[in-house]
Amino acid sequence: MANTGSSTFDPAVFLAHACLGRSIVELKTGERFYTQGDQADSVFHLQHGRVKLTVVSKSGKEATVTLLSSGDFVGHSAMASVVGLRLCTATALSTCTAFKITRNEMIRILHEEPAFSDVFMKFLLERAMRAQADLVDQLFNNSEKRLARILLLMAEFGMPGEPEQLLPHITQQTLAEMIGTTRSRVSFFMNRFRSLGFIDYNGRIKVHRSLLNVVLLDQLPEHGAAKQPVLSTSRASIELSSNRKSLFRHKVR
Repeated sequence: MANTGSSTFDPAVFLAHACLGRSIVELKTGERFYTQGDQADSVFHLQHGRVKLTVVSKSGKEATVTLLSSGDFVGHSAMASVVGLRLCTATALSTCTAFKITRNEMIRILHEEPAFSDVFMKFLLERAMRAQADLVDQLFNNSEKRLARILLLMAEFGMPGEPEQLLPHITQQTLAEMIGTTRSRVSFFMNRFRSLGFIDYNGRIKVHRSLLNVVLLDQLPEHGAAKQPVLSTSRASIELSSNRKSLFRHKVR
């Protein structure tokens, strides 16, 4: 297959070509791509759906590490120089379709397809930036602002294309695990965001652009105060785009 520039290269089209070491997998909500402790022998390229990564401590406490969406690689740590075990569990938050690529096939592709290597390297860099941004968020932002950030990330504000109208189903407990607080606090913040007009919340969550004020401008009114003005679309896009490379990208959690 001829190499193309990474700007036009579509990994999904490339992976769709039948080849030993690649296969299509489909998972229903709640099914697992792999479990913590499994052999790290493959990588998944997610085509559709959302995935939750969780870890369990020796004492049995579970924590949500991050969420992945279409276009992301799931289980990329399998590409470490030494084959090891899965460090987390990957669970489908919605119906998912993905290409499963064995570790050996992935190594071959990375060596022979520079365009695919570019896509994979970009993902790894973005994940590293996300981890750094998450750490900064945990250290310096309060739990209410961290919740606003993760809701915006799930809605894909600041990403190419239009934001998601409705978020995939996610429990308040999962949100609490992701921002490091209790479910009751998340419930309190969600009700507050709804009363301020930042979100609609009736089983499924719909995030409004006005929630950007909480993260980008630190504008969270006191109880009973008037609703804040909404950031203009152009300004929000510019600020989100720049912050994606530091504290915000898929990345403001």
